[in-house]
Amino acid sequence: MRDLQLPGRSPVYATEALAATSHPLATSAAIDCLKRGGNAVDAAVTAAFVLAVTEPAMTGIGGDCFAIVATPDGQLHGLNGSGRAAKAASTEWYLERGITGIAPASAHAVTVPGAIAGFDRLLSRFGTRGFAEVVQPAIHYAETGHAVAPRVASDWAGAARLLALDAGAAKHFLVGGTAPAVGDVVRYPALARTLKLIGQKGASGFYQGEVAEDMVATLRAKGSLLTLDDFAAAQADDLEPVSAGYRDWQLAELPPNGQGIIALIITNILKQFDIARLDPNGPERLHLEIEAARLAYACRDVHLADPAAMRVPVGTLVSDAFAAGLAARIDPAQRLADVTPGAVPNSDTVYLTVVDRDRLAVSLIFSIFHTFGSGIATENTGVLLQNRGACFVVERGHPNTIEGAKRPMHTIIPAFGLKDGRPTLAFGVMGGAYQAAGHAHVFSNLVDFGMDVQEAIDAPRLFWAADNATLTAERGLPEATVAGLAARGHSVVEAPGPIGGSQAIQIDWQRGVLIGGSDPRKDGAAMGY
Repeated sequence: MRDLQLPGRSPVYATEALAATSHPLATSAAIDCLKRGGNAVDAAVTAAFVLAVTEPAMTGIGGDCFAIVATPDGQLHGLNGSGRAAKAASTEWYLERGITGIAPASAHAVTVPGAIAGFDRLLSRFGTRGFAEVVQPAIHYAETGHAVAPRVASDWAGAARLLALDAGAAKHFLVGGTAPAVGDVVRYPALARTLKLIGQKGASGFYQGEVAEDMVATLRAKGSLLTLDDFAAAQADDLEPVSAGYRDWQLAELPPNGQGIIALIITNILKQFDIARLDPNGPERLHLEIEAARLAYACRDVHLADPAAMRVPVGTLVSDAFAAGLAARIDPAQRLADVTPGAVPNSDTVYLTVVDRDRLAVSLIFSIFHTFGSGIATENTGVLLQNRGACFVVERGHPNTIEGAKRPMHTIIPAFGLKDGRPTLAFGVMGGAYQAAGHAHVFSNLVDFGMDVQEAIDAPRLFWAADNATLTAERGLPEATVAGLAARGHSVVEAPGPIGGSQAIQIDWQRGVLIGGSDPRKDGAAMGY
């Protein structure tokens, strides 16, 4: 329990239902949906649409989503709502033109947005409401306006130059050529019209007709290979989550193309050590955690891709034997000098979770990848397009090289923790590449150190910078910890901003109580009743 004399947040306790998102308007919309009789899936998709309006730097209907749904019978159901490259794309096409990497701000980085297909699948399989109802709060905020929140304004200000490079992005997301300030009221009339079409026609209102035509025309004019057929073929896939034991819990993640199995590799490494005896914010614990993450991410960069292209089975990568071999390389007293995980993109996303009175639980993540995605927006329909294709490599023979209709390696991951075989913790950690490490950190906070969900989220974080050599540490880490990490060979600097974000809901099955937390690194909130 936190020190009540110090600033901070308490967990939110409720018995009926609870929602936690990265923006208070989205949390409120989810609660309203639940009180009108919708279930957790209806409320989660409602909140996601609101986030597409209120957090435009982080997410939007031009992005992707993944989800895990826990049904009241205790079963976990995964969903992959990530998009694919153009059918005409190939490694050879790019190499012949001297393109050896997919630039994040190029039209080639745009893959078919998968989120709307994902929402459609969630609603049809688990929901009780249709698009016409769940999109209404988002239409309201896009049409009548909403005030810009502080974290949103901070993200927006840093992207003004990117947005100014594209006519559509400048039209919809800049005011007089500048980013809006905290408290400014913003409206998106073009996006509101697009959302109304989705409400009227469902997913086909996005992937076919005038919206799809506007997206394809915008992208083709910038050199993209995407076609109307690529958009019409969009679909979300059902998945079976993958899990691994950690102490007396199970951690459940989604299989590739997402990086959920990297979180499992990290926790599999960490369970080789007696983490619980260490100071949670001390150098001994954080050194072991960052070394485990560096090893796991190096594996990610070699192996992780569209599952059809992977060469090493998922079962091998998440096995205890594989993790034991990696753990044996860790020196508790010294940083490994020969481990070089790939570059860390500067990106973020939104994560949300909802649990209803029947204990239907949703863990959902929704993103456009980099801040404001590709920076490309359609002028007529107001859709900001993701740049998830920047996660591809352009390298003959690499499992994650770009090819036609292929999904790229993906950073966004939802998760569940299971205790005694029951889904007990719906959670996720935002922050681009950080997410797998963030899952391990937050989960260990809760399992190893007995923190409540809010404490586990609040605890200070560190991660490596784009140079792969420097650790960036949040200000909350003690000076003695930074010195202890330096003594182990780490170069540590202050993080330029908060590292990621998080939401979580824990189900206390014995007492019939829901316990929620929302990350103060964002503007969001957990609310229940």
